[in-house]
Amino acid sequence: VECIKKQVSNFINFDDPQKGIMVNNYDWISKISLIDFLRDYGKHFNVAYMINKDTIAKRLETGISYTEFTYTILQALDFLHLYEEYGCDVQFGGSDQWGNIVSGSDLIKKVKGEGAKVYGITSPLITKSDGSKFGKSEGGNIWLDKAKTSPYSFYQFWLNVADEDVIPFLKKLTFKSVEEIAELERSVKEEPHLRKAQKALAAELTELVHGKEELERVLKITDTLFKGDIRELTIDELKDGLNGAPSGIISDESNILDALTSLGVTKSKSEARQLVTSSSIAINGEKVTDIGFTLKKEDGFNQELSIIKRGKKFWYIAYFE
Repeated sequence: VECIKKQVSNFINFDDPQKGIMVNNYDWISKISLIDFLRDYGKHFNVAYMINKDTIAKRLETGISYTEFTYTILQALDFLHLYEEYGCDVQFGGSDQWGNIVSGSDLIKKVKGEGAKVYGITSPLITKSDGSKFGKSEGGNIWLDKAKTSPYSFYQFWLNVADEDVIPFLKKLTFKSVEEIAELERSVKEEPHLRKAQKALAAELTELVHGKEELERVLKITDTLFKGDIRELTIDELKDGLNGAPSGIISDESNILDALTSLGVTKSKSEARQLVTSSSIAINGEKVTDIGFTLKKEDGFNQELSIIKRGKKFWYIAYFE
């Protein structure tokens, strides 16, 4: 709960009770006995009505447990509690929560009377152009917690979204004006190679989630890896920026041809020799053309690793034994 509160506090001010309050439904659900649950709440839910709800109907063919079946009642109970304790009369959620939100409004009216005025608002789920949605169960997605998705990886995720996805994301996830988004949409059509829309999306969301300081750090890593001197980066920035790059372990004073082959940079020593002599290999930011060059631990970053770059965009990390 505290972890979630910390993440959400980037968007909601919990320091001012007039602006945000976070509560834990365990605080009231844990106090309800099974008999209380059935007597006070279960009696208000018609099973025939429940199984016609989309969230339940879709699961009936594949199987749904009793625990899952009662979820809509628990969410309705939460809405009732928040209405009674805090005067909460609006519940907001994704479009897939519509049935559960309606269950809550129905329960409130049954318990408090038809005069109780409550409302539900849903937002379409954010999906990619292929129809898949964002979520931890989908795979290949991102987390707000930088321990799970680093700010650099977060930025790169949005920087690499498809052209057909970027404008819908800008409309749903940023605070840019209609005019600004229209201009970025023009850029996507007329000069897609510049990726202005993706850069604008990535920058705004990274700053929103991780702060201005982290955004500046991410931009520094990005610019340096693509067109700067990597020796200007700290070892932590290098690891962050090259997270996911192929890596391997080499011994101290490894010959460059042996290192390139063992790390999988090249398939053979003859290919390694050709790349070195044609100035296609850089070690720690410097071109290497001597096939007798050795990678030394003392020359590596923090005497821990060396960075190998093949061509213009292929990176490898060599960790020393």
